[in-house]
Amino acid sequence: MSIKVFNVVKDYSRQRALEGVSFEVQSGNVVGFLGPNGAGKSTMMKIITGFIPQTSGIVEVNGVNVENQEVDIRKEIGYLPENNPLYTDMYVKEYLRFVANIYNLGKSTDKRISELISITGIGYEQNKKIGSLSKGYRQRVGLAQALIHNPSVLILDEPTSGLDPNQILEIRKLIKSIGQEKTVLLSTHIMQEVQAICQKIIIINKGKVVADGATEDIIARSKGKGSNILVEFVETLDEQIFFKIKEISAVANMGDNTWLLSTNNKDDIRPIIFRFAVENDLTLVAMQQKGKQLEEIFQSLTK
Repeated sequence: MSIKVFNVVKDYSRQRALEGVSFEVQSGNVVGFLGPNGAGKSTMMKIITGFIPQTSGIVEVNGVNVENQEVDIRKEIGYLPENNPLYTDMYVKEYLRFVANIYNLGKSTDKRISELISITGIGYEQNKKIGSLSKGYRQRVGLAQALIHNPSVLILDEPTSGLDPNQILEIRKLIKSIGQEKTVLLSTHIMQEVQAICQKIIIINKGKVVADGATEDIIARSKGKGSNILVEFVETLDEQIFFKIKEISAVANMGDNTWLLSTNNKDDIRPIIFRFAVENDLTLVAMQQKGKQLEEIFQSLTK
């Protein structure tokens, strides 16, 4: 077990940030750690990495209690915080050498820096000052410093925040590759990112875990609680007409004569919609059932 969190509580003066948080992360998984702003994600990550102590509870990394062995356990963890605090007046290779010296890599320093420059794709930027790099490349440098000591556990707090679509895809691909060999705990607000690279999801809300399981299982369990039906008619309609169907809980216009109909009914209601179209002399030209997406599941759990 790479990460084990049991009944962790964190208080800031009179405010409780975490309330009895428990979860486990198996070795060799990329795990999405999700939650709205202020849910306690960053606080939990800082506790796991040993940057701040918990008020109560137990956190173990590779079977070792973080609170009792802070220095030793940091050798096992790579951490990229949300604000990625780099020394912008240093050159890329100079900075990586500086971090390598902190970890006392000794004779292996040059080899490790070369490996990471290749892994993170910063070869063309290695002789530039960090301050002159785009945010995408700064994130790559941040990943390189988090990996410099070859940790078994990687903690990433919003690693694609503020990046453009191309940069997001590049960093996402890099994280997925790293996750084949290491345990990665990834905090993000991008649901497509989670579905693309995470084998497991942990959702936290108001300091408590509200979902914990394999990504596919969480999505599959939610499918029985309702679905969306995408329909297209020839006629131009008013959304109120769809509420004649008692199974419909919400209606959204998707442009022109295409509508997204939401239902909380676990049964397939497409036959009901078809009969509704016939009875109202409507021409139905398309109808597609869509299961609940992760974004909808997240919203329902964190309202």
